Amino acid sequence: MRRNPREVDGLHRRLGRRALLAGGLQLGFAGALALRMRYLQVEQADKFRLLAEENRINIRLIAPARGQIFDRNGVILAQNSPSYRVVIVREDAGDVDAVVDRLGRLIALDEDDLEKTVAELRRSPPFLPVTLVDRVTWEDVSRVAVNAPALPGITPEVGLTRFYPRGADFAHIVGYVGPVSDYDLSQIDAPDQLLRIPRFQIGKSGIEAKREDELRGKAGARHVEVNATGRVMRELDRREGQPGADLQLTVDAELQAYVQARLQGQSASAIVMNVETGDLRAVASTPSFDPNLFVRGISVADYRALTDDPYRPLANKSVQGTYPPGSTFKMITALAGLEAGLITAGDTAWCPGYLEVSNRRFHCWKRAGHGHVDLLKSIEQSCDVYYYDLALKVGIERLSAMARRFGIGVRHDIPMSAVARGLAPDRDWKKRTYDQEWLIGDTVNAAIGQGFVLASPLQLAVMTARLASGRSVRPRLVRTVNGVEQPGGAGEPMGLNENNLRQVRRAMFAVSNDRRGTAYGSRVIDDAYRMAGKTGTSQVRNITAAERAAGVTRNEDLPWERRDHALFVAFAPFDAPRYAVSVVIEHGGGGSSAAAPVARDVMLQALYGDTPPLAAYPQKDRGRIKAQQERLQRERRLRETDGSDRA
Repeated sequence: MRRNPREVDGLHRRLGRRALLAGGLQLGFAGALALRMRYLQVEQADKFRLLAEENRINIRLIAPARGQIFDRNGVILAQNSPSYRVVIVREDAGDVDAVVDRLGRLIALDEDDLEKTVAELRRSPPFLPVTLVDRVTWEDVSRVAVNAPALPGITPEVGLTRFYPRGADFAHIVGYVGPVSDYDLSQIDAPDQLLRIPRFQIGKSGIEAKREDELRGKAGARHVEVNATGRVMRELDRREGQPGADLQLTVDAELQAYVQARLQGQSASAIVMNVETGDLRAVASTPSFDPNLFVRGISVADYRALTDDPYRPLANKSVQGTYPPGSTFKMITALAGLEAGLITAGDTAWCPGYLEVSNRRFHCWKRAGHGHVDLLKSIEQSCDVYYYDLALKVGIERLSAMARRFGIGVRHDIPMSAVARGLAPDRDWKKRTYDQEWLIGDTVNAAIGQGFVLASPLQLAVMTARLASGRSVRPRLVRTVNGVEQPGGAGEPMGLNENNLRQVRRAMFAVSNDRRGTAYGSRVIDDAYRMAGKTGTSQVRNITAAERAAGVTRNEDLPWERRDHALFVAFAPFDAPRYAVSVVIEHGGGGSSAAAPVARDVMLQALYGDTPPLAAYPQKDRGRIKAQQERLQRERRLRETDGSDRA
């Protein structure tokens, strides 16, 4: 059918408009697509490049070198030693059992370690290395390297591990490190990612634990390329971490070793403290233990041997142990009376051997009594009745306040584990603790350092340093951090009457230098180093009437764990004090017979800085002292040889 020319023109116009509309739509879509592509490829290029890199590159932490610990003279106490280990990658090993069996023919493998490794292999991804054996010798590493073709998936590696060259001498001060445990992580808010590195070591006790944040350092990082399964293909970049801070302590390694050796064979502790600065020169507790046993995890047998020992080698008796201070507390009672104006140094009390208070007899250690006693004689001969009588005048509040002023009942701020507060009791304390009223008998007992009063060897050393200097000396253990000097502990003047302090010091001098003094047998002969001190016997229990009837009348007749503690405190030289010393020997008996000789020997060693001349000792002691010095020198050489061999 022929179309009208007008209809044909209309049809062409309609088709043209449709084609134009369709073309416009196509062109608009193509333009929008081009703009979106430009936005993604140009403006968002950095964002998507980063996303791609994150899928391809992983960041792995690098453990930093732990800070080292030195004594005051630069002797190293805790160091990082190269440690060779052998690791296995499960996916590369194939038949793990067969490969481990071949390895066992080359080097010694511990069955317990193998069990731990198998358990760790099961938990870990197949491409991660797991330690098979740690701290192997260079010869073992060589054998593994030579036989590498026959040991697929087995690789020797080198790292750093903690080593304590001075061993047991510094175990309670420096402490030790060990692998991070789930318990450790639970005790830390927002733990550092470093702590999640397998077998990463942190401080568990002592300075290692208390200064962990400084010693640990900052992690480094390495960028590694990984495939789709997460296996490392190559290392792209490495940034080493920041090593931990090096710490220098105030302790003298040689003096510390001497004190540890001098206390050997006893459950005891001793502190040597600089009177002017508060620097702790020795902090000894015996028996001790080898901290190197704990670095990689101590065996059950070794740990049981330590925990079953009745002398408690794991306990740091020097700062953790608290004991009734006994007669070493009498200077505090005397000063409480003098400062309150209740007595003078010349006032006397009558000692018939006991004092009756509230229908109870409080006995003096000397059953026959001391007769008329003034301040000097009461300290020199350690008369108990003088202080029973004084306690009735002073009262517990003044007594406790003076004790705290001298550092008893105060937790001193030093970076060691379980530093004890001790106890300077008062009425409120007994009411809070026992819901009981304070009794006059409690005050009488407290006056001679018995009853509720408790003090650590550290607190007794602080007390003695403050008596010697008249300043509120504070103990200091860390001397420098990365070479930066730390605040000292000289303290401010205590504001006590100097004449009262002088009277107490003079009485302490008589203890060690007057023939009637309780420590005269342990005096120092050298006039330049004369010592002032005070004996103490801390009663663990009373001997009952039944025991006396059965013939048990002496401390030596009791089992060891029921005997009295022996104590002694001292400072020297008397005219210009340099050091304060405190010694506590658990269940050692009398302070004059057991603790005073140790304190005298330790004091002379500190003053001379080396083996003291025999002329500094009383004539009767020189043969014994010479034999003792020779024995200690032999033991020191053996320890040094053993330490160098282990290193």
